Amino acid sequence: MNIQLGHSRLVRRAYGIDEIALVPGGKTVDPDNTDTQLILGGKKLEIPIIASAMDGVVDVRMAVELSKLGALGVLNIEGVQTRYENPEEILKRISSVGKEDFVPLMQELYSQPIKESLIKERIRDIKTQGGIAAVSGTPNAAIKYHEAIRQSGADMFFLQATVVSTEHIGTKNQEKLDISNLCKTIGIPVIVGNCVTYDVALKLMRSGVSGILVGIGPGAACTSRGVLGVGVPQATAVSDCSSARNDYKNESGKYIPVIADGGIVTGGDICKCIACGADGVMIGSPIARANEAPGNGYHWGMATPSPVLPRGTRIKVGSTGTIKQILRGPASLDDGTHNLLGALKTSMGTLGAQTIKEMQGVEIVIAPSLLSEGKVYQKAQQLGMGK
Repeated sequence: MNIQLGHSRLVRRAYGIDEIALVPGGKTVDPDNTDTQLILGGKKLEIPIIASAMDGVVDVRMAVELSKLGALGVLNIEGVQTRYENPEEILKRISSVGKEDFVPLMQELYSQPIKESLIKERIRDIKTQGGIAAVSGTPNAAIKYHEAIRQSGADMFFLQATVVSTEHIGTKNQEKLDISNLCKTIGIPVIVGNCVTYDVALKLMRSGVSGILVGIGPGAACTSRGVLGVGVPQATAVSDCSSARNDYKNESGKYIPVIADGGIVTGGDICKCIACGADGVMIGSPIARANEAPGNGYHWGMATPSPVLPRGTRIKVGSTGTIKQILRGPASLDDGTHNLLGALKTSMGTLGAQTIKEMQGVEIVIAPSLLSEGKVYQKAQQLGMGK
């Protein structure tokens, strides 16, 4: 439905995941009989959750642990892990600095050059410890380091930017990344993000990618919507890009997973993203709260260290439990941030969805009061959903 914004401008109403609710059907399923499997880049994940490629979220240790638990962690090849031999001290500096000094410190620390040898070393460390080696980089990193990524035995590459498209007008003499050519030559599956529209998602799928990341601006530490004014609310963005996936499947016979990325904090958020059409989710701040997370209780965006226009900030998330508690339980918190797999399986069972595909077809209603309806006591006492 279009809404008249002004005299000659019609706009479309878009919805965020806080504005919708999922409707039970005529059957239920025992949660133990639900199948939450995600196949991405040829890897089977029991838990359809990917930890964001942020320095406060994933290091070698976390990537290995996530793999063992049935999920996936993505390492940022342009972060502190590939700029410093011993990044632990750097991470301590980031977590200890005051608010006013944070951005200048980040710009200083991230000005250290990336070492190609460290890219290879980190990938090998993940592999030798039995983890899935998924790494992330910007288009510039893909141009510069794709050979090192391929040679080191990485399992998949996440090509990430604030906005990724198949058509880019660069400056004179600037080398342009051909996504289609990258997919053909790098030798491993390429997952691309981020996008929020049907047309761009369809073009990216036709270029040969193995997955699409959906979401611009809703992340806990992201300020792109404030700095750039760019973004689409997540429920609508996921639904639009999932429609492109379905049409591409009918067109080509190939199924390209859609991953909701950004603004996802609780188990309920994950359930709603999948109901909107996502095959899995990418999350940052919930994983940054793990005792094992490298950020020491802090979380910051990938664009935070930009030397000219930072589009992220550092937020304190604290440490609330182990990564196993957060993903598989048992939960020690009542706010939906622990046992994310249990929440998904229970929601699927309640909705009568035995598989992710069935979950993508459940009824959705617009429910802007869902988080506040009947929660007077929780809000007053700062319990559960009132925190």
